[in-house]
Amino acid sequence: MRHDEYLQHDATALAALVARGDTSGAELLALAQAQLARVQPALNALLRPLDALAQQQLQRAVPGPLSGVPMLVKDSVLDVAGVPTSYGSRAMLGIVPTEHAAPLRRLLDAGAVVFGKTNLPEFGLKGVSDSQAFGRVSNPWNTAHTPGGSSGGSAAAVAAGAVPMAGGNDGGGSLRIPAACCGLFALKPSRGRVSNGPGIGEVWFGACSEGVLSRSVRDTALALDVLCGPEPGDPFVTAVPAESFRSVLQRPPPRLRVAFSTTSPIGTAVQPEAVAAVQATARLLQGLGHHVEEAAPAIDGTALAQAFIHLYLGQIPATVGYALAHGARRSDFELLTQVMAVLGQTVGAGTLTGQLVAWNGFARALGAFHQRHDVWLTPTLAGPPMRHGAVDPPPALQAVLKLLLGTGLLGLLGRSGLLQGTIDQLARDNLTPYPFTQLANLTGVPAMSLPLHWTADGLPLGVQCVGRMGDEATLLQLAAQLEAAQPWFDRLPAMAGAVPAAG
Repeated sequence: MRHDEYLQHDATALAALVARGDTSGAELLALAQAQLARVQPALNALLRPLDALAQQQLQRAVPGPLSGVPMLVKDSVLDVAGVPTSYGSRAMLGIVPTEHAAPLRRLLDAGAVVFGKTNLPEFGLKGVSDSQAFGRVSNPWNTAHTPGGSSGGSAAAVAAGAVPMAGGNDGGGSLRIPAACCGLFALKPSRGRVSNGPGIGEVWFGACSEGVLSRSVRDTALALDVLCGPEPGDPFVTAVPAESFRSVLQRPPPRLRVAFSTTSPIGTAVQPEAVAAVQATARLLQGLGHHVEEAAPAIDGTALAQAFIHLYLGQIPATVGYALAHGARRSDFELLTQVMAVLGQTVGAGTLTGQLVAWNGFARALGAFHQRHDVWLTPTLAGPPMRHGAVDPPPALQAVLKLLLGTGLLGLLGRSGLLQGTIDQLARDNLTPYPFTQLANLTGVPAMSLPLHWTADGLPLGVQCVGRMGDEATLLQLAAQLEAAQPWFDRLPAMAGAVPAAG
């Protein structure tokens, strides 16, 4: 098989070729590795090769729906036995898991040939992938821009044609943001749909879900069939549906009540290209027979942003403490991680609990909204993929933060309550480029990003659809309908080795 032929097939089709004996897992792995080696210098998508695991999998020759399909997985949550899970941080390199994470095990048991782990920002805390330990990841459509985050390495590798799909996770948009930046499809499953076990019970208080980035809707449906289901001891369980996600794609969606909104929930600017992307999708949906109207759930976006930043303030101190207890040094953490850890230590248990309790209010309001509307359409991003460094703190601010950390004044100011305004501003600044994605994480509902728009500069810019809790099936049916109406599979960056489609 030639590379151009490889690009013409998604994971579902590649597995079918392997099953028929028309190609082999070894041949596909060689193609994937060659393409990744070609684009890696420009993209820095790969964080760690897993050659031994890949060869072991080829020798197993596991029959299954992903048999022989080359894959990469994000170096976060998706533990590989005997290999450190870095989370994009040098602080985690001394911690070695003893068993595979359930999602990885299920991919392997389905026959996937996992041959590497992908790059991400430290602890997945950003919508850009710029780890200081492993270097930043670039966007295959324009390497001066970010591929998004935190699953940026996985997105870059898929968009560049190295693998048909790659594993990632989404705690605040970390599948959907890079999908939107790289011209890919991504679905964040419902809370409890995919187990994080056994090493982790819940990721980010249950806000984070495991999934994939892909070039086709049917590949994501196939992956969800493989990944879904509980493990013993899981704290959240969403029942496995009676019908597979692949089979529901054989039917079109019913006539849906679609609400759309282009207004940032935190009152920040939404760029014209993002507005145009949603408006064009709304027209497309209306032309497909759905009822479309402008509406949004009655949720205080500023309160949601504050609740989301408190998720960080609760989690980061614990994560840093865990790494320190296993031999990491404070200097192993990036500056902003250290700042967030110190600020988090100044937040009282009562304050954190109050912010977690607020999640219920958001879920109830969204649930009421979904009584009237089946799907909520928004931008995925507030604007096109950003240039590298666009959200970096200015050098002067970094110098001040280092001084406050070094002298202990940051903790003192935080405990005195004098930094509450700073925390509120941090919440706003952190979400300004992508204010639409966090609601699905805090409420646990499924949400997807679809590659339906490209900017005048040739950059992808996805749109988001949010669905009801546990109803991935409707979202996937709708995605397949949109994919058929406005195909994107063959639209690839020049770096992939194919000429981008017109239009």
